[in-house]
Amino acid sequence: MNRLRSALWLPLFDDLADPRTVARLAADAEEAGWDGCFVWDQMYWRGPARPVADPWITLAAVASATERLRIGPMVSPLPRRRPAKVARETATLDRLSEGRLVLGVGLGSDGFGGELSRTGEQLDDRRRGRMLDESLAILAAAWSGEPVRHRGEHYTADDIAFLPRPVQRPGVPVWAAGFPGNVRPVRRAARLDGFFPANLDHPDRLAEVVGLLTELRHGEMGSYDVAVGLPAGADPGPYARAGATWWLPEFEPGVRLDTVRGVLRDGPAA
Repeated sequence: MNRLRSALWLPLFDDLADPRTVARLAADAEEAGWDGCFVWDQMYWRGPARPVADPWITLAAVASATERLRIGPMVSPLPRRRPAKVARETATLDRLSEGRLVLGVGLGSDGFGGELSRTGEQLDDRRRGRMLDESLAILAAAWSGEPVRHRGEHYTADDIAFLPRPVQRPGVPVWAAGFPGNVRPVRRAARLDGFFPANLDHPDRLAEVVGLLTELRHGEMGSYDVAVGLPAGADPGPYARAGATWWLPEFEPGVRLDTVRGVLRDGPAA
């Protein structure tokens, strides 16, 4: 069993809506032996209005304050972002961090405050799925450094070379999120670099989806990542034995800074 790596997974609301605060947390996490710092990518959340930070600006602050941590949005709903702009953002952030970026991607949801409907985004899950796949194709082409010539159902990139390239080759690692019971997101994840199962409730469920991923990838799992979000007090050991490579303690939106610091001080998973 490979060593289980640990990352902070921070919802950028309230106390965590200040990029300087998150950058200090990330620097402390690095010193304490954590392996990563990932952040939510939300425009809005249900409940009372609260401060919300932009993930990309926050991650730039984290990249500048750290030297070793893996960083990235976990996850970014690509269907509400323009892929050409994401190509620029990811390449720039990967270079700023000297090759430490991971791009978590997903469909997004309107179920946590209506952030898609409130901003006029696409609400149909199948259409957002096609938008996500098209965005991923554009990103892969953009990270190659060669001119991108794409005219698709939703996006156009007409003979544009996205330079400079990311530090990482052939591009930034991409982890796809999805419910483990749905085959389509698992198949998408199998074509990428990692899977982030949503609402995972038991290590046996993880073992099942890791088995399916192994089958879909023809056994090529040596560099593949499987990240699980678990309650901060949960034992990640059974999930590591089921195939997890990363453990992310879960924090509720609006979590107090002291609570995060408490988890940080407890240290990463062994």
